[in-house]
Amino acid sequence: MPKEVRFIVVVGSLMSGLGKGITSASIGRILQGQGIKAVPIKFDGYLNVDCGTMNPFRHGEVFVLDDGTECDMDLGTYERFLNFDLKSENSMTGGKLFRYVIDKERKGGYLGYDVQIVPHLTNEIKRWVKKVGEDRDADVVLIEVGGTVGDLENGYFLEAMRQLALEEKVAFVQVTYVPTMDAVGEQKTKPTQHATRLLASLGIQPDVIVCREGEKLKQEAKKKISLFCNVPEEAIIDNPDVATIYEVPELFEKQGLGKLLMDKLDLKSRGRDMVEWTKLVEKIGKPRTEITIGITGKYTALKDSYVSIKEALVHAGAKLGCRASLKWIETTDIEEGKLKADDALKDCQGIIVPGGFGARGTEGKIECIRHARYHGVPYLGLCLGMQLAVVEYARNVCSLKNANSTEMDEKTENPVIDILPEQKTVTEKGATMRLGGQDVEIKEGTNAHKIYGALTARERFRHRYEVNPDYIERFEAGGLIFSGKAPKSNIMQVMELPGHAFFMGTQFHPELSSRLERPHPLFVAFVEAAMKMKK
Repeated sequence: MPKEVRFIVVVGSLMSGLGKGITSASIGRILQGQGIKAVPIKFDGYLNVDCGTMNPFRHGEVFVLDDGTECDMDLGTYERFLNFDLKSENSMTGGKLFRYVIDKERKGGYLGYDVQIVPHLTNEIKRWVKKVGEDRDADVVLIEVGGTVGDLENGYFLEAMRQLALEEKVAFVQVTYVPTMDAVGEQKTKPTQHATRLLASLGIQPDVIVCREGEKLKQEAKKKISLFCNVPEEAIIDNPDVATIYEVPELFEKQGLGKLLMDKLDLKSRGRDMVEWTKLVEKIGKPRTEITIGITGKYTALKDSYVSIKEALVHAGAKLGCRASLKWIETTDIEEGKLKADDALKDCQGIIVPGGFGARGTEGKIECIRHARYHGVPYLGLCLGMQLAVVEYARNVCSLKNANSTEMDEKTENPVIDILPEQKTVTEKGATMRLGGQDVEIKEGTNAHKIYGALTARERFRHRYEVNPDYIERFEAGGLIFSGKAPKSNIMQVMELPGHAFFMGTQFHPELSSRLERPHPLFVAFVEAAMKMKK
């Protein structure tokens, strides 16, 4: 007899940006602590099939799964909290759903019917979420509904969730915002009341309301929300601002959220706990030392563009007892002469150049790389950050005049970075890069080998360009070491500079596979080097 799968549906009200992803991940973490397997799904209503073509300024970081899926950054939050890899089916978009239904209709899957939102699309949604639970042997499927209640884009999905509650054991969690009127110091509950009534008009009554606010939720506000939203007081969960997102599971657990949901879904504890998680969170809050890391990017106006890097530094810091304070440096300002790299980075003990696309800001990044190399500051270049480190070395050490990437200058006389051969005939943009988990061969005796402690590693990629194989001998003769490559090709995947405190670049994105309980070794080594720099 197949296992009975339960469902927890997390919806947002009033506005976006309230942390539905963190709420969902925290619930999953609490359930894990009780020995219950929770598997997440994120739904986004936009008509993009995936996030791969989205501008980071509009949407934040594009997270890449091991199977190559380009998805919402909330899936990164899930992986970091739950500590297991997700797959394509854990990311559902309006575009992916509609494409599936249309393809099925064209193949004759709905013969004799006029295909409609209800029941055909809603049935496919229910089939999808049930199948994920079955395929992953889940006790609970956590479903985060992107957007806000009342949005046109997610209305049909909420209808599917209403129907799901008729068929299965489902708990609804509403995430809301309780503003405070500074003039009178009163927390206002009316917006939440109206939002809950709107949700009720769609046939959904929340079992739990999670309240976001700047300070602790007052008892008077909790009573009002309980009375007017028809939710017991003990199910009104306070979620004020905290020092680190990794505190949230414990914050929820102290208020009994785990027991509430388990009772609602008729789930029994299997006796695990969150002791190790709690110890790591305590280490985040009580660091022995602090360092400053410069994040030199072109999307710094929206910090969520680099959220996985921020969290990877938190993970490494928790392991080492160190807090990494981030200094955001917009490299376009350096490129335009508004800021000097040496001035911007003079108080940094480590420098990261993250990934990106296009020419804007790249010369500013190259200046930051020059500063790191020349002054012996620990450097970690990620994807484009590795490519530009090669460009900087080519220009300033190997005397390759006007060396560049063909992404930035198609006619450069020294194309030290060039498009991958298989990408030259690609015309479409979506899901066409070299994506997802790939093996990396580590060269014995290198710094990379010392860090990984192995001769192979699996890392996540997202790129179209590579170090031009025609220049590799020239670079190696000039002192650069390529310490990691693709197993059966000449794609260089790790570079390092010997004799430097720490100077490494990766064609992959190590930040995407870092977890609080399993920090990425490259980030640990980088933070260790920065700590030594401070001493």
